[in-house]
Amino acid sequence: MTAETGSRFASGTFTPAPGRGRLGHMLLTHARVETALTLRHGEQVLLTLLIPLALLVGLTLLDVLPLGAPDGAARVDWVAPRILALAVMSSAFTGQAIALGFDRRYGVLKRLAATALPRWLLVAGRLLAALVVVVLQVAVLGGVAALLGWSPSASGLLAGAVLLVVGTLAFGALGVLLGGALRAEAVLALANIVWFVLLLAGGILLAPAALPGVVGDLVRLLPSGALAEGLRAALTDGAFTPAPVLVLLAWAVAAGALATRTTRLA
Repeated sequence: MTAETGSRFASGTFTPAPGRGRLGHMLLTHARVETALTLRHGEQVLLTLLIPLALLVGLTLLDVLPLGAPDGAARVDWVAPRILALAVMSSAFTGQAIALGFDRRYGVLKRLAATALPRWLLVAGRLLAALVVVVLQVAVLGGVAALLGWSPSASGLLAGAVLLVVGTLAFGALGVLLGGALRAEAVLALANIVWFVLLLAGGILLAPAALPGVVGDLVRLLPSGALAEGLRAALTDGAFTPAPVLVLLAWAVAAGALATRTTRLA
């Protein structure tokens, strides 16, 4: 021991001092790993990109569903915002729920919880990874839609970006709620069922205006209907209405609060 400090080792022996890293650095590292794992998973890529891409091309070129577009309006202007909403739902909800469910099954969360990563950062890293995937989806789907003749309203681009972020948070919170509470097999089945139900009857393929009476009003209160209608209004009409954002925020807060009580590490 040194006389000055009473320590077994002289000052400066261990440099840098061991300890937890900066929260910002840990968040970015965790998000980068989650993003890489998502993009390497073939089934995830199929769900989050190829299916929306096929629907974008098919619904634009084929008149098979009532989109609620006025006469003379380009179909792609009404299809593209809804497909972007589908892409957000696919990556932030279904993909995240399934990944979280199987991470719990294989003990990944237990091991991560034993590190210096705070529990909130584990969730934040997943949500940030979902945002990165959404950005990639928007770039690819928007580019293909532009080739099909899509020209989104310039005045609605900022509103569209806000809706995409809030929608990702809402669906991400719902994904954590589902994936953190049920067994992996149940999550896999239920997440895909919910995806199909919201795709067909949640305001994405069928506009709320095409649904009868009170059903259309209820669909607007679903996260899928709110996001699809909000994006359509912003990117097609250049209009921003607060109702879809409020609906998405309500879902995000409610699902996030419930997830903090029900999410298990195994």
